[in-house]
Amino acid sequence: MHPNTEPAIVPPPLLLEEADDEAPCLPAPRRWWVRVLLVGVALGWLGVFAVAAWLNPYRDGRVWLAETHTQLGLPTCHFKAIAGVPCPSCGMTSSFTLLLHGDLVNSLRANCAGTLLALVGLCYLPWSAISLVRGRWVYFRDVENVLVGVVVGFVGVMLLRWAVVLAWRYFGG
Repeated sequence: MHPNTEPAIVPPPLLLEEADDEAPCLPAPRRWWVRVLLVGVALGWLGVFAVAAWLNPYRDGRVWLAETHTQLGLPTCHFKAIAGVPCPSCGMTSSFTLLLHGDLVNSLRANCAGTLLALVGLCYLPWSAISLVRGRWVYFRDVENVLVGVVVGFVGVMLLRWAVVLAWRYFGG
C-alpha cells in the first residue's frame, strides 16, 4: 500500500436481504435421512392429531378431563390406580383432544403441559414443511439446542403442573 493512500472503506449493506446473503450458511437438511426424518416426524404428529380429533372429549354432557385414552381400548392410569393420585401425564390425551375440538380452556384444565405440547406439534408441521422445501433449517441456526430447550421446557412444565395438582389435592382442597 502506498503511504499517501488511505484504505478503502466498504459501507455496510443497506438492505437486510444483502446482509442475510453475506451471513454464514445455515446448516441444511440436505442429507436424505434428515429429510426422511422431517417427513416421518410430521407424519407422526399428523397421526396423533388425527386420533385426537377422532376421540370424543365429551361424555354425558360433561367435559372429559382425563382418561380419554380409554376410548382407544387402553387401560386406565396404573400410577393413579396404585398411588391414588394422578401421574404427571394424566389428562394429556384429553388436552390434545379438547384442543383439537377448539376447547382451549378445558384443554388447559385437563393438562396444560399437553396443551403446550400440542401447540408445539402444530407449529412443527409448517416449520418442517418450509425447512423441507427450502432445503435448510428456517428460523433457527441450531436445531439441536432448540430441541433440547423444548424437551427440557416441556418436562419442566409437566412436573410443575404435577406439583401444583398434588399440592392442591393435599393442601388446597
